[in-house]
Amino acid sequence: MSSNPLQSIGRWSDDPQRRYAGLPSICSAHPVVIETVIRALRDHELPILIEATCNQVNQDGGYTGMTPTDFRDFVYDIAARVGVPAGRIVLGGDHLGPNPWKHLSAPEALDKARAMVEAYAAAGFAKLHLDCSMGCAGEPEALKDAEVAERASALAQWAEAALPDTASVRPVYVIGTEVPVPGGALAAHHKIEVTSPDAAEATLSTHQAAFARRGLEEAFGRVIAIVVQPGVEFGDDSVSAYDPIAAKKLRTLTDRHENIVFEAHSTDYQSGAALAGLVRDKFSILKVGPALTFGLREGLYGLDLIAEELAPTARKETLRAAMERIMLAAPDNWRKYYDGSQQEQVIKRHFSYSDRIRYYWQTPDARQAVAELHEVLGGRNIPFPLLSQYVGQIARHFDGHARIDADAVLRASVEEVLDVYIRASMKG
Repeated sequence: MSSNPLQSIGRWSDDPQRRYAGLPSICSAHPVVIETVIRALRDHELPILIEATCNQVNQDGGYTGMTPTDFRDFVYDIAARVGVPAGRIVLGGDHLGPNPWKHLSAPEALDKARAMVEAYAAAGFAKLHLDCSMGCAGEPEALKDAEVAERASALAQWAEAALPDTASVRPVYVIGTEVPVPGGALAAHHKIEVTSPDAAEATLSTHQAAFARRGLEEAFGRVIAIVVQPGVEFGDDSVSAYDPIAAKKLRTLTDRHENIVFEAHSTDYQSGAALAGLVRDKFSILKVGPALTFGLREGLYGLDLIAEELAPTARKETLRAAMERIMLAAPDNWRKYYDGSQQEQVIKRHFSYSDRIRYYWQTPDARQAVAELHEVLGGRNIPFPLLSQYVGQIARHFDGHARIDADAVLRASVEEVLDVYIRASMKG
């Protein structure tokens, strides 16, 4: 059995043979995002880490309609199409636990969580984040550390037992949670509290003890990271930037546990300097998702405007108008997240950092609207001045002389975000 490529991440920063001290963790199921990421990282030494969440992908299909096996095959098919072997891909499962079923009693929810983690392990996911922090029906909203650790260790035991005999690597584990509702939850003037070192130490010690009670000492040796809150978050139009001084005390934890790094969630929209600071301070796993589809949406809406310039009568409806219609017809994915006046809600639906429009891109109507946009642009060479006018942030990807088509614009829109993470992961 091969060594898990993430097993030694705690020592990457001290390894002179490595150019990178951290890596981005890609949290998206959009095919254009995944293809762009795989293309962009194929010539780097980094593992290509692509993760699915418990709500997105589970044994019941999640909101994507994919089981862990389906998601694995979906990603591997894209990798094969662009000439990248499956061995370069590390698949991860995020927030694996009872969260999708917390409306049920604890035994019922944990039975569902067991089936989910077994499905992830059996499908070859090599990075598993165990998160049992949430209470189930009749329980407090947040559980005590000991109970969280006990439930997480049970999930680990079930995952270990579900590993197929043909597994090429054993999974590494991530524990803990210090994150808000996925997708961003920074309200105006809301102060983000950095995790205390004592709280992080307690998470580690209670999990270690719970694993040991189940005879899982070897599996606990594959715990590579703890999820903490470094003080970063984003809201509809605001970002709480990383402050290394505020996180200085928390950083000392990794001095005492040299094989452990921090996993930072909601790093979307941080500056390159802030991301580099996170990696330098051992927040080595940088989770990013909404920022990638935000960049993709910028590219799509830029192409939408370009298509109106090049062929103003070719479509009955612009992509922007189609997406507004689609979101109004099925508001569950945005309504409870976006408040304000009607006009403020319009702006948030399309342009909020939380990017809840991402839940709609793979619906049949949205796919049709995007297909119509591609049909209008077809094989057209997009004039550089039009690109500069409507998607100017990616102009550097084209030198003003290269042929520019719609697919290249979309890839560049995602790469513009990803490049910041790749540079931030580099040493020095």
